[in-house]
Amino acid sequence: MKVLIVDDEEMIRNVLKEYVEFEGNEAFEACDGIQAVKMCRENDYDIILMDVMMPALDGFSAVKEIHKFKDIPVIMLSARGEEYDKLFGFEVGADDYVTKPFSPKEVMARIAAVTKRHKAGAAASRETLKFEGLEIDMKGRNVYVDGEKLELTPKEYELLFYLVRNNGIALSREKLLSDVWGFDFYGDDRTVDTHIKMLRSSLKEYRKFIVTLRGMGYKFEA
Repeated sequence: MKVLIVDDEEMIRNVLKEYVEFEGNEAFEACDGIQAVKMCRENDYDIILMDVMMPALDGFSAVKEIHKFKDIPVIMLSARGEEYDKLFGFEVGADDYVTKPFSPKEVMARIAAVTKRHKAGAAASRETLKFEGLEIDMKGRNVYVDGEKLELTPKEYELLFYLVRNNGIALSREKLLSDVWGFDFYGDDRTVDTHIKMLRSSLKEYRKFIVTLRGMGYKFEA
């Protein structure tokens, strides 16, 4: 596995590199966001450890830029542990958020969890998935509840498939709006709530798989 470590502090890069390589992985380093974006354009990585506060280009901006051209899972690293920062990290596309000071062993465990989840999500986009009596044909865009085919609106299909592809991941309303409706959508987060309500109604008893995250958004958990 190729791991890109992005941090302006050399000591932190060295510590993480040692642990990454000890686990049998390849470690690559970038000292700021600009270098990280350039390296991602020229090379492929399995996961990125991205510091938030860096000169030239901060971690949040770097992640947004990288995700314009490559789908690489990202774990944010930051000395700022406020809820707002974590939520913003998830909104720009981070898969996890670790607050400094951290245990390198914990970071390695999170790398394993995020990469496993990312691979499962990629596989989900190609497969027919079944969660009890709920069957979702990702390729054929068909959804069945106890064998009965549902007739959903195009946006309901997109919303459900997006939730399923991100199984177990907390998704803010803003993230859902930007990724499902698009950045040029002129509306508010009540649009998400309305579609979630309609989708839950269609899923009947399997509505239980769409979990409400109080004050934030939703996640599919099955």
